[in-house]
Order: sequence, then C-alpha cells, then structure tokens
Amino acid sequence: MIGAREYGTSGPLVVVLHGGPGAPGSAAPLARGLADTFRVLEPLQRASGERPLTVARHVADLRELLSRRGGRPALVGHSWGAMLALVYAAAYPSDVAALALVGCGTFDRKARDRLIATREERMDDALRRDLARLAEEIPDPDAMLQATANLLLPVDSYEPLATELELDACDARAHHETWEDMVRLQDEGVYPAAFAVIDMPVLMLHGADDPHPGPLIRASLAPHIPRLEYRELERCGHYPWLEKAARDEFFSALRRWLGRHLGVGG
Repeated sequence: MIGAREYGTSGPLVVVLHGGPGAPGSAAPLARGLADTFRVLEPLQRASGERPLTVARHVADLRELLSRRGGRPALVGHSWGAMLALVYAAAYPSDVAALALVGCGTFDRKARDRLIATREERMDDALRRDLARLAEEIPDPDAMLQATANLLLPVDSYEPLATELELDACDARAHHETWEDMVRLQDEGVYPAAFAVIDMPVLMLHGADDPHPGPLIRASLAPHIPRLEYRELERCGHYPWLEKAARDEFFSALRRWLGRHLGVGG
C-alpha cells in the first residue's frame, strides 16, 4: 500500500492529492494549511517500478488507502492531483463527499497549447538558457525534473513567497508514464466524458495568473459536471499557498467551502 502523511487531530477527513505526476511532497504546505480545521491525509503516490504506471494504478492505490479509513472524505487535488481526484470520484462517486480542484490540469489539446504558449511568453532569454543547460549539468532525470520545476516557479506564479517548491525526491519516470497514460485516455475520449457520473459539489479554485488556463479547463469540464463552481483568485498563480497576495484568501475560501460541504465551520 502507498504511504501517506497525516495532519491535524480533529474534524472531517480531507485527502490532499499532490501534483506532478511524480512530485510527492508538493502538497504538504496545502495539507498543513488545512490541518487547523480538518484531519488531513496526504497520500504519497506510487513511484515508478517494474511495470509502467497508469492512471488506473493510481486510482487503485488511492482506493486501497481510503477504504481502510471509512467515511466519505473530501478530495483536494492540486494540478495533476486535481485530475486524479476527478478520476477517482468518477470511479467511486458514492465514496467522495466533495471535490476541490486547485490549479487543475488540462483535459484537451487546446488548453495544453495555451499553457505552453503562456509559459513561453513569460520566459526571458536568461531563463531559456538556464533551462537548456539543465540536461548538460544535471544528468539524473529525477533531479532535472525537480530543478525544472523550481526554475519555472516564477513563470507559474504572480509573486511567490519562496524560490523553491517543497518537494520530496521527484520521479521523472513516474511523471512521464502517468502523464502519457492520461493523455492517451483523453485522446480515446474517456476523460472528461467519464466525469458525467460525478454528482457532488465540485469547486475549481484557480489563479488568474496561472499559466494553466482556468477558463479553458472549466469549459472542458462544465458540460460533464453539473455542480461545478469556479472561483478565480486575483494576483495568484499555480501555487496559491505560495502567493504573497492570495495565500490568505485562498485558504479562507477553501476552508469555508469544505466546511460548508462537510458540516463544520471554516
């Protein structure tokens, strides 16, 4: 069974799903920020191994972990973790109370192209040179993935409070295998069509300055998720808990929304 970290001692259960794929630990600040109101579980998604990783494998791992807990938790996913939350809720809709999608990832080529173009527009020549040098200076693919994420932090943010992300060791192979499988499933028409069974409250919290194009991602999901709410945070990028201007508003909005749907004050 996959590992998990726990935060908080009281309140309903909230499960926080990290991004990447292959970036365990990246959701730890998000988990800590909710632990004053909720019991928070931070699963550490499966690393690469003998068999290629698939979306189904991550869902099965999460199912095994959560089935031992009982009850109906809320899932809060960031980036790829938001996508995994949706996939899990589509597979087990009666087991999830609510979904919060923070900086949700993309579900079609149009949104992915806009993400790539926005990042490119924001880069200067110095950053492009730094990114190009990574392959020469950092031969280890896991270390290079982590270094790339840190170099892109200013591009993905509005005014971040840190210069590096909080990450455990990245797993480049897990990243590529999982993402390739997700894109395959999208190309085959499985997602987002399968989300039509999700009949629970779903919130998108998205930074207005996140290069992941919130309005396009919302447009791809809305036809399939009737209870989808969308809230855009000003002066906020892909990591709301790191944003100087938006951090407090982000946590306040997320706590209130989760509390309303889990029966507690927030």
